[in-house]
Amino acid sequence: MADTKRLAFSIIQFLHDQLSSGSLSSDAQESLEVAIQCLETAFGISVEDQSLAVSPSLPEIFASAAKQTPQNKTNSSSGSPSEEQLAEAEHLKTDGNDQMKVENYSAAVEFYSKAIQLNPQNAVYYCNRAAAYSKLGNYAGAVQDCERAIGIDPNYSKAYGRMGLALASLNKHSEAVSYYKKAMELDPDNDTYKANLQIAEQKIKEAQPSPAGGLGGVELAGLLSNPGFMNIASNLMNNPQVQQLMSGMMSGAYGPMAGATSPGAAAAAAAAGAGGTGANDISGLIQAGQQMAQQMQQQNPELIEQLRSQMRSRPPSSAGNDEQ
Repeated sequence: MADTKRLAFSIIQFLHDQLSSGSLSSDAQESLEVAIQCLETAFGISVEDQSLAVSPSLPEIFASAAKQTPQNKTNSSSGSPSEEQLAEAEHLKTDGNDQMKVENYSAAVEFYSKAIQLNPQNAVYYCNRAAAYSKLGNYAGAVQDCERAIGIDPNYSKAYGRMGLALASLNKHSEAVSYYKKAMELDPDNDTYKANLQIAEQKIKEAQPSPAGGLGGVELAGLLSNPGFMNIASNLMNNPQVQQLMSGMMSGAYGPMAGATSPGAAAAAAAAGAGGTGANDISGLIQAGQQMAQQMQQQNPELIEQLRSQMRSRPPSSAGNDEQ
């Protein structure tokens, strides 16, 4: 019974590792979670019980056994594929390419995987499967295959380019930039790498906060440099009531809001002091804000529409283009 539990534990551990790989769909993950729970209940074990762990692991045991089967033996003492296997692998790769052309990406993955089984040292097969994985949205699987392709052939530019695409799709734009640059070093005339590099660099810039800050998605520096806005703010500051409130604020009568320097900020601070302290301060701020908004709408409706357009034109950051 102890050996049975060890075997069941090895299976559960394998399934748990697949869950952690991040290469499965949400439905597949849910199915594996159910399978793990059923096995743990049936055999009375838990994946946390490391006393049942065996070495080598289940995948290693399987890989060792698979190498010993007749169909995986080669005619060379070095273990390299036979001529027949190389030819069959190339045929499978061509079939996979044909499936990519008709957008049957799942079938393409199967053909490329069979080619890899026959010749696991061909970087092209991994790189092609990475492209199919990306089309299926399995970007983690694409990253792994690109890593394998680069490990086999460190000068394979397409593997670096497709690695950049997969990383960009995972919103890892900084990492994608480094792979695009490497791809361009190896293939400097490739316009696709140049375009994707520019996209990734732009995404990085968009993710950086504006040094001038903003208000509700509107750049503060641009707002304060807008002549229409500053003209309205200046008119508001010329209001005798506002000037009186400013005098009181500068003398410290209205608390910590003194010291505003820009016309817009001073107007807001003055409004905060309207009517005294407490609730009247808030009421004064609201009234001044409403007054300023009304003046802006009446005197410069184009400015209002411009501000609204700026707020509407800020979509969330998305992954880079997946061009092959």
